[in-house]
Amino acid sequence: MLGIGGGVFLVPILTLGFGIDIKVAAATSLVTIIVTSSTSASRYLEGGLVNVNLGVFLELFAVLGGIVGAIVVFYLQDYVIEAVFGAALIYTAFYIWRTKDAGSRCRPEADKGPREKRSRFRGRFYDDCQKEAFEYDVKRIGPGAGASFVAGNLSGLIGIGGGIVNVPAMNLMMGVPMKAAVSTSNFIIGVTAVASALVYLSNGLMAPAITAAASIGIFIGAMIGTRLLAKTRGETLRTVFAMTISVIAVLMFLRAGGWL
Repeated sequence: MLGIGGGVFLVPILTLGFGIDIKVAAATSLVTIIVTSSTSASRYLEGGLVNVNLGVFLELFAVLGGIVGAIVVFYLQDYVIEAVFGAALIYTAFYIWRTKDAGSRCRPEADKGPREKRSRFRGRFYDDCQKEAFEYDVKRIGPGAGASFVAGNLSGLIGIGGGIVNVPAMNLMMGVPMKAAVSTSNFIIGVTAVASALVYLSNGLMAPAITAAASIGIFIGAMIGTRLLAKTRGETLRTVFAMTISVIAVLMFLRAGGWL
């Protein structure tokens, strides 16, 4: 529903609730993110919400970042990883909360002038809430590619899928409406997670029983989330996004400091 892969929930639940090592939790999360992406992205593609051209382009940088992050994680202490996790969430929550949805700047398809210059990554989607088709242009491609590398790096480093960077970067920096940003992020994070998960797997950090159980829940949740997205306003998504990850960020900071 939020395009963030579920890792921001699963990693804290496994580490704070079940006492599992954060590196094992990250490996488990990356596998479940593949399930989330496969389940959600297929439905969003069918509904026309995914900007495929943009997603494929950003995916190249996200995968590279994911591999780098998954390698770096083996040289860091757990409390450092937890602190990075919390900082990434706070940063994202602040900007997604304070900045207006770029979707308010996209116009109905009928309002677009025939001579208006548009980028090669321009997108179009139908909003079930407003019962209208919208077109939007994508801006700042270079900075967006850099943000995708950072998203992939965080994905490999802390097992969160990169959606907490991808979604706000596309929405706030590149001008992609929230629903399209969420859907395109789901499209990107699966391939990124595969690249990172292979590094964890090669180092023996995969827990098959935990991963299998989590994947079942993730699959069911993803099926429900894709249906809820179509009926939810973009502004509501932003509010839920910011509030949820703010709470999780506080919990991770407490754990990094030894209070949990």
